Amino acid sequence: MSIRHAMLALLTEAPKYGLQLRQEFEARTGDVWPLNVGQVYTTLQRLEREGHVESDDAGRDGAQKRYRLTAGGERELHGWLRTPPQAGPPPRDELVMKVQVASRLPGVDVHEILQAHRRRTVEEMQRYTHLKADAAPEDVGLGLVVDAELFRLEAVVRWLDAADARLRSNPPTPADATRAPDPAPSGPTVGHRNEPSRNRPTEARR
Repeated sequence: MSIRHAMLALLTEAPKYGLQLRQEFEARTGDVWPLNVGQVYTTLQRLEREGHVESDDAGRDGAQKRYRLTAGGERELHGWLRTPPQAGPPPRDELVMKVQVASRLPGVDVHEILQAHRRRTVEEMQRYTHLKADAAPEDVGLGLVVDAELFRLEAVVRWLDAADARLRSNPPTPADATRAPDPAPSGPTVGHRNEPSRNRPTEARR
């Protein structure tokens, strides 16, 4: 996610200190996305260099500075909100790579691995479901985050089920079975047709 744009959004309400921005960000996302203090101040410094925010006193350190949104920062925020995420190749998903590797390893039950990941994903879904049930109805920010994570985890479970069905109907060949055979030795062989036979009679001298 874009931390820098989240900072800009929080600053549309009023000027704020760095620690205040961190606390409000975590509170509005139900502490699902914790922020490092150093990350907050590094982001604010970059935004200040870009002219998107300004501080009330450039001589103070980060903890004592209060930041406010500039006109340029407001344009940056609204431009980001209206820009669709950049399309590109699918991310290198670690789970997909694990399944691909496991499906080709001899002696590895890829279906057992799929079920292990499925159980773990379902447990995560249950945890977020309990979090959603315990959240106050007016906590819209937390509800949006939890809903998004539940939909994502549901998609992971569906992919695991589809992968299991695909691998059962078309099991891949283990990696060692696809290895090319060792080449034949290049040295001379016994009994080669060009090698004189020991039993061949010797021609008589003239």
